[in-house]
Amino acid sequence: MNADQAWQAVLGQLQMEMPRSSFETWVRDTTLLRARDGVFTIGVRNAYARDWLENRLQESATRLMSEAVNAPAEIKFIVASAEDAAEGAESAPQAEPVSDALETAPVTPRNATLNPRYTFDNFVVGANSRLAHAAALAVAEKPARAYNPLFLYGGVGLGKTHLLHAIGNACTTRGLSILYVSSEEFTNDLINAIRAHTTPAFREKYRSIDVLLVDDIQFIAGKESTQEEFFHTFNTLHGQDKQIIVSSDRPPKAMVTLEERLRSRFEWGLAADVQPPDLETRQAILRYKAEKMGRQVPDGILDLIARRVQSNIRELEGALNRILAFSDLSGAPLDARLVETALADLLPQHQNISPEKVVELVAREWQITVDALLGRDRSQKVAEPRQVAMYLLRKQTDASLPQIGDVLGGRDHTTVMYAIEKISDSMERNPTLKRRINNVQNLLQCAAA
Repeated sequence: MNADQAWQAVLGQLQMEMPRSSFETWVRDTTLLRARDGVFTIGVRNAYARDWLENRLQESATRLMSEAVNAPAEIKFIVASAEDAAEGAESAPQAEPVSDALETAPVTPRNATLNPRYTFDNFVVGANSRLAHAAALAVAEKPARAYNPLFLYGGVGLGKTHLLHAIGNACTTRGLSILYVSSEEFTNDLINAIRAHTTPAFREKYRSIDVLLVDDIQFIAGKESTQEEFFHTFNTLHGQDKQIIVSSDRPPKAMVTLEERLRSRFEWGLAADVQPPDLETRQAILRYKAEKMGRQVPDGILDLIARRVQSNIRELEGALNRILAFSDLSGAPLDARLVETALADLLPQHQNISPEKVVELVAREWQITVDALLGRDRSQKVAEPRQVAMYLLRKQTDASLPQIGDVLGGRDHTTVMYAIEKISDSMERNPTLKRRINNVQNLLQCAAA
């Protein structure tokens, strides 16, 4: 394994360990520039990114690189210049970075805000994403004429960002003016404009384009000034027949803290969801990824990975990268034993716990009936344990989001996803809730023993 392959292995590990937003913002665009005498120099985009990585990731990256090369290693982050990037390209063959969906050879970038690797050609379409893909294609072919706005929603790592960039890249080739931002960037731009008294320039930037793509729009909920500015930006662009595409982790109706006037506008056009991929789609994604990496991976191994990693495409690709790195480092053949070893500390070891047992123990802990848990009662007394059951089914079993929804009375997978996120967040702030969940987990472990 050369230095570049080692860094790709580190990226694959970090991608599975870090929150998606942090990885996308700070880590994805890093590049190995050179490796000399155990010092790996990593290029980043700017000084702010360098400082963040040095403060938050230096120790983890150094540890992972030492494990990858099986020798003491030092990571050094620097702001990469054009000459540095050229040197890095010459010194080591560039492996493909992990992405939300799948990538191919990059096209010539024409827009600094877009990732040229994300195109429609390399997006693997499955039953989970067929509607969203078709809608995105229609918008790219006829901006502001097909669906305006287009609202894409679904869980993390399922390909929403890929589709946004694919739309942008397709429109860019037609000479349209494109702007892609995350909701965080929009908020930061607004704050900076207010602080520097440059609000007119801010509005000119966002309101003089042909296509606006905003990722993770749910994060503007609860931010009054940001919602106000985005409301007027939306109205201006829509009134000028300009295309608006936004993505979120939940449908508009589920964004309860978002202003009603914005929520209703998001429903003007088309809301299309991207669901977790089924087994066949996960297998196709892994096969495509392996081919693009020039690796021959037995179908049985791809099938095993696809069955073990069900949550999202990012984790799926990260698992494949990690397994290939283990094989390269150890010289071991790609077999089932290697897969189990490589993924042992990344995936929960689910024991033989039935979904019915989880529901039963949660109902007992909260002193309600199983029928109430599966029913339509939305009172706090029932809603909280129902969300806890969804959380535990995700953590303690191999059930997918749709399967969890079916177990708990036929609920939508986005409802399950929201419940899991809410309970994860509440546990950090509510010791009583955390204790009760731990009680159920202990009972589950005893029942499975």
